[in-house]
Amino acid sequence: MKDRYDYIIVGAGSSGCALANRLSADPANSVLLVESGPVDDSMFVHMPRGLGIIGNPGSKYIWEYQVQPAGNKPAERWFRGKTLGGSSSVNGMIYMRGAPLDYDGWAALGCEGWSWAEVGAKFVELEDHDQGAGKWRGTGGPLHITTHPKGNPLYEAIVQAGEEMGIPRVLDVNDVDAVREGGIAYQTTTRYRGKRFSAARAFLNPIRGRKNLDIATETDVLRIIFEGKRATGVALRDKQGTRSISADREIVLSAGAFQTPKLLQLSGIGPAALLEPLGIDVVVDAPEVGRNLREHRHVDLRLKVKSHSQNPQLGGVQVIWSMLRYLFGRKGPMTHAAHEVGAFAKSDDSLKHADLQFGLMSVSAGANGKDGAIALDPFPGITFITYFTRPESQGEVRIQSADPDAALAVSVNHLGAEIDREKFVAAFRWNRRLAAQPALRKWVVEEVYPGPAMQTDDEILAQAMELGGTCFHSAGTARMGIDDRAVLDPRLRVRGVEGLRVADTSIMPTLVSGNTNGPAMMIGLRAADFILADRV
Repeated sequence: MKDRYDYIIVGAGSSGCALANRLSADPANSVLLVESGPVDDSMFVHMPRGLGIIGNPGSKYIWEYQVQPAGNKPAERWFRGKTLGGSSSVNGMIYMRGAPLDYDGWAALGCEGWSWAEVGAKFVELEDHDQGAGKWRGTGGPLHITTHPKGNPLYEAIVQAGEEMGIPRVLDVNDVDAVREGGIAYQTTTRYRGKRFSAARAFLNPIRGRKNLDIATETDVLRIIFEGKRATGVALRDKQGTRSISADREIVLSAGAFQTPKLLQLSGIGPAALLEPLGIDVVVDAPEVGRNLREHRHVDLRLKVKSHSQNPQLGGVQVIWSMLRYLFGRKGPMTHAAHEVGAFAKSDDSLKHADLQFGLMSVSAGANGKDGAIALDPFPGITFITYFTRPESQGEVRIQSADPDAALAVSVNHLGAEIDREKFVAAFRWNRRLAAQPALRKWVVEEVYPGPAMQTDDEILAQAMELGGTCFHSAGTARMGIDDRAVLDPRLRVRGVEGLRVADTSIMPTLVSGNTNGPAMMIGLRAADFILADRV
């Protein structure tokens, strides 16, 4: 690691990897990519079903947070990726892009350069899709997209059940018509030849030999250094101690929706009323830093089925055979992503746009009755997971100390908006309708959880936090916009200072209608466009 670079990127997650790839493509640019976590060298990072191991408490590959989900409900343990590839190295590998409506909505808010016409082209550039090229589908890009294969009769029955509900069967669940009108399909995933295909594999592995790119792992950025209103460097901490590294052109925060606002606040960019009592000198009084936290909350339905669940293959002695199949052939249940079937649907047929996203998990799990730990059910089971795609509830991320090692305070305020409560109930009832379709009658034995006794809206909402969980799609905590309170301008520059941008899901004014991993990579590519175009 040198003392100065043209560009410093903080965070080697989905956005940061894409950005590092593009900025370092010009050998005249010197680039430092800084990652707090270790290299992504664990077998369980690359094995798709290894996510059940690398996400365990105490894993060195994750950030862990205690998050207040809603009201006075108990805190939940959330985690995010802390390794090369970031959350793309620890997530469920579901590839969704969001709806054109989302991005055109950003453009309508004044975020020039973020319409679907512009963003959709970036997704096409990003993809190497196993279904081939299409108007809004790419081939030859850095990110391999693999569709879950057909052949399992239970999965096929679930697709048929969707058709019986009036949801068209489609080849590509990301097709713009399917996202708008509804569609059910085998799930598109970030896997390739039986292994996870993270942002690190897509963007960093092919360029390891570039002499103008340095990658620092197990290195924390403690704060941004300013000279007046210009960001000129970062204070780092690694195994050798602390030091400062200078940036001659720009610093880009790609640390995610929790760590990016944390670093801004620690560096003096945030609400003055929060920073001053903590003894932090205010560089910019930016009240919105850490606010506007958006997140999807899914509602689950666990079903006991007659066969073709993965529960038996992932527990007991059969898990040994499943591991051997993976190790020696990259086949079997260890190669599955979190969902095998995905869909978009309308909670009400009168709607002009689909507002629910569905995913099938071919496993079911519950508390084991001993210490509250979650374990696979001892019978064949599956889980339906559905959520409202455009939540309006907003939470907040804020530091509690000037100490960079102090825990963050995260309040997500799930179901705080009335529409979110209405759609949560609608998603619950949608799951039950799907399970009751004729195509599934010969498969479903019973509803295991929550059980048929739960019927009324009030009962559903009273248990809402227990009926599902976070989708790990956090966004919005350093939103872009053209209003005075926006943290960033539409070219991702931090307002009130120079030489500092943000490129990760925290930039989103509103949450996209789907999983955020693909959009995060797109944001990294879009940031590179802006940075290179603005270079003087």
